[in-house]
Amino acid sequence: MQSADAQIISPSKEDVLNVDSVKQAFEDAPYFSLYKDNYFIFGPSIGPRPTRTNTNVKFQISVAQRLTRSTLPGGSYLYLFYTQKCFWNVLEKSFPMTDLNFNPGIGITRPIFVKNRFIGKITLVLEHESNGRDSIQSRSWNKISLAANMLIDPKIMIYGKFWIPFIDGQNNRDLLDYVGIYSFGISYMPFNHRFAATLLVTKRKGWNFNYNTMFEMSYKIGRRTNQYLFLQYYNGYGEGLLDYKQFKSQLRVGFVIRPRFFSDY
Repeated sequence: MQSADAQIISPSKEDVLNVDSVKQAFEDAPYFSLYKDNYFIFGPSIGPRPTRTNTNVKFQISVAQRLTRSTLPGGSYLYLFYTQKCFWNVLEKSFPMTDLNFNPGIGITRPIFVKNRFIGKITLVLEHESNGRDSIQSRSWNKISLAANMLIDPKIMIYGKFWIPFIDGQNNRDLLDYVGIYSFGISYMPFNHRFAATLLVTKRKGWNFNYNTMFEMSYKIGRRTNQYLFLQYYNGYGEGLLDYKQFKSQLRVGFVIRPRFFSDY
């Protein structure tokens, strides 16, 4: 499976950033593609002593469906997005899946060009996220998100995402205090795409310096594959919806299938 981004990247710096080649890549890209990283990782809690309950599997499935054959006004594209994130306690009896988060959305993506060079994209998305539970374990919210991915160097990309929330869940009125109100980050990936590193920071609600932090590293298994060995470290609140008020410091390793140019967060 390839994403639209996978069609854009090539070993040549000129081809990577050329307007005509990027526009053609968006036109020729498959309608069904990757959106965010798709991964399967396993690991323990950092700090507290690892146990069967705090050592778990986390996996994510994320896809995008392009809904328009041609570009919309302004050179944009309409997409349907879907991301599903799961926490799976494989060391416990009966292997319970403790939290399952559903995140569909619909949005418009526009590639950005400056002086005949491709520098990134902007995406406006209407999103819903919930955990499919009922009663006191129900969690849900909606948001309008504006996200930007910008190249400041052919090997370095910066991220920014801001959202306007609509909290409709009765049991998570204080969700923004934990999951945050905006995020920003930076990624490094050389032209051969064998290695990548990303730091993502999410600001929680409030005026103090309270952040959720995620650090990721990946290394491509083979030159002709889109599979990477993957390490992810999460530190903060809101990693999953069910226990969004619980602080987590978690290190997990596994593998990831990712868009070859850049992912969304």
